[in-house]
Amino acid sequence: MHKHPALDSIAPAASAAGAGWLRYASPALFYPLAGRLIPWLALAAALLACAGLYVGLAVAPTDSQQGEVYRILFIHVAAAWMSMFLYLVMALYAALGLVFHTRLSFMMMRALAPTGALFTFLTLWTGALWGKPTWGAWWVWDARLTSELILLFLYLGFMALQAATEDTQRADRGGAILLLAGVINVPIIYFSVRWWNTLHQGASINLTAAPSMANIMVAAMLLMVAAFWLYSAAAALARVRGIIAEREPGAARARTPREAR
Repeated sequence: MHKHPALDSIAPAASAAGAGWLRYASPALFYPLAGRLIPWLALAAALLACAGLYVGLAVAPTDSQQGEVYRILFIHVAAAWMSMFLYLVMALYAALGLVFHTRLSFMMMRALAPTGALFTFLTLWTGALWGKPTWGAWWVWDARLTSELILLFLYLGFMALQAATEDTQRADRGGAILLLAGVINVPIIYFSVRWWNTLHQGASINLTAAPSMANIMVAAMLLMVAAFWLYSAAAALARVRGIIAEREPGAARARTPREAR
C-alpha cells in the first residue's frame, strides 16, 4: 500500500511544529518568551477589564429581582471560574512534572498559586457582599461556599508547603501530590448546587442550555472572565520568571540567538 504524497509532507511539518513548541519547556528559552508576552497580556487584561466593568456597571440594565446588587456577580462569577480553572491548570502542571520530570512544570505550578488564591478570596469576599442583601447574612455554611472555602485552604496549604522547606525538589513533589489529591474538590464546587439543596443559585451560563440572563449581561461577564484570564497569565509569567532567576540564574541570563542579534 502506497501512502499519499501529501500525507508524507504533512506529518514531518506537524512533527517539526510540535518540536518547535516543546523547546520552550526549557527554562532558558521560556524566560525571554515570557518577558515578551507579559506587557501584551497585561495591556489586553486592562482593556478588557475596563470594557467589562463599563458594560456591567453602566450599560447592563437593572435586574428585575435583585436590583443593582446583582452587578457584584460580574466580578464574583468571573473570579469563581478562575479560582477553579487555575487549580485545574496547577494540577495539570503537577501531573506533567511528576510524570515527565519537567522543571518548568513545577515552576509554573508554583507561579500560579498566589493568583489562584487571590481569585478564590475575591470569590468569597464578593459572595459575602452579594449574600448580605440577598440572603440577609454575610456567610452561611452552604455547600458551594464551604467547598470554595476548602479550595482557598488548598491554595494556602500548597503555598505553605512550598515555603516550609528549602529543598525545592521535595517541595515540588509534595505540592504536586497535594494538588492532585485536592482536584476532587473542584467538581464538588461546580455540581454542589445540583447535588444538594443549597441557598446558592444555579449557574446562569452553561454549555447545555441558553443563558438565563440578558445578552448584554452575558457579554459583560465574558469580558471580565477574559480579563481575569489574561491577568492570570501575565501574573504567572512574571512570577515564573522570578522563580527561574532564583533556581537557575544561568537560564535567566541566557538569550536566544535572535535576541543576541
